[in-house]
Amino acid sequence: MVVKHLPPAVKQLLTLRSPGLPSAPPVSKLSAVLTSTFNDAQRKNVEKGWLTLTTCTLLTANLPSSVGYLYKFATRTNPEDASTRRSLADATHKAAVIRESALKSTIFIGVPRVILSSAGLGEVMEDDVKASLRTESKRIATPENINEILDRGKNLWQSIYTPHDVKLYNKLGGYHPDFIQFIIQAYGTVLAPLPGGDSEQGNLSRALGSVVGTACLRAEGRVGPQLISHVFGLLKARDVPGLSSEDYWLASDEGTEWVVRTVDSILDVVKPEEDQKAQAKL
Repeated sequence: MVVKHLPPAVKQLLTLRSPGLPSAPPVSKLSAVLTSTFNDAQRKNVEKGWLTLTTCTLLTANLPSSVGYLYKFATRTNPEDASTRRSLADATHKAAVIRESALKSTIFIGVPRVILSSAGLGEVMEDDVKASLRTESKRIATPENINEILDRGKNLWQSIYTPHDVKLYNKLGGYHPDFIQFIIQAYGTVLAPLPGGDSEQGNLSRALGSVVGTACLRAEGRVGPQLISHVFGLLKARDVPGLSSEDYWLASDEGTEWVVRTVDSILDVVKPEEDQKAQAKL
């Protein structure tokens, strides 16, 4: 029998426990914090890092419309005026970075919020940008590439967690025999940079992958051990060969502090109740 409608009792239950999205911040407040943090990022020459951490912060806060506004803010002189959009190449690049940041966020906060925020992005992207974005997957595992994917996952695991990588690997494997293998495969498939570097549309470097983890876990809250691990991962990214100047600064002590503080600045606007809770504990 085909089920076409929810049973009334189930439908009623699903309206309870706040199933809807959180309230989005007023555009004026969101615009102000995006402007101040972006201007700071410009002075430090870390605009890609800013776009990455801001995407992850808004996505983790479960604010799809704000992710859409971020795209407009990043690609237009006036976010509310589509005619002020900069070049197609610039808009495509920014959209690719946002959606790649969202994809990597799946590892830290799960699929549902990534779906919602990806939809928020899709609602505001122009047709020519959508047509310019990559449409074929680069992450399909095949018999020919599976060992390469696993090697990328293992190498990234070691890069983030050394000198505790073996101990942590065994610990997580002890929780469930498939758990650590799932993580390694996810690291190799999703979290690690795609081979090809900057030639791959929207590709995020090793350092920016750690910015994703740091921003998501900071915005998520109450996951302190995992946040600390990925902050260490960002700091360790300074040892990766061939760093850009932006990556090197983001992985510095000063840059890592800036990432955390910038996430907090955005959270203070989009989730002010969390700031109030923090202040109450002081």
